[in-house]
Amino acid sequence: MVYDPERERRNDAVYAEHKQALARGEKRVLRTTATGELHSYAGEEIGFTPGAGQVQVSTWWGMGIVTAVLWAGFAFSWVLLLAPVREGGQPFWGALFLTVLAGLLGWYTFRLARDEYRAAKLRKERGAPKPGTSGRLPT
Repeated sequence: MVYDPERERRNDAVYAEHKQALARGEKRVLRTTATGELHSYAGEEIGFTPGAGQVQVSTWWGMGIVTAVLWAGFAFSWVLLLAPVREGGQPFWGALFLTVLAGLLGWYTFRLARDEYRAAKLRKERGAPKPGTSGRLPT
């Protein structure tokens, strides 16, 4: 990374504004943007932050796709659970684990997608830049 004194001045100004907002009692989050600059976000402008790893979902619609796949697994697990009953047997109780897992993960990812959608809408209305993919501040 190349040292840029102008960027450092902008980051220092954002940091000072952030501290003043916190002193006024505002709920703010200091994060890097997608371009690497600092920005003080209101709490509701931050959706979710992808973890540090391989392929990551970073948009609300991407998380919506993950949610749809999990809910499809939830529906399929009910078919697995109840298919033996149609033939007069006992439910396949082993599928209950898949039902619970897919249902809980589907609900969790739905909430992440919903929160990111709302945050993206607020950022667009307020003209705030998109947060970076890491919650870490520059060193």
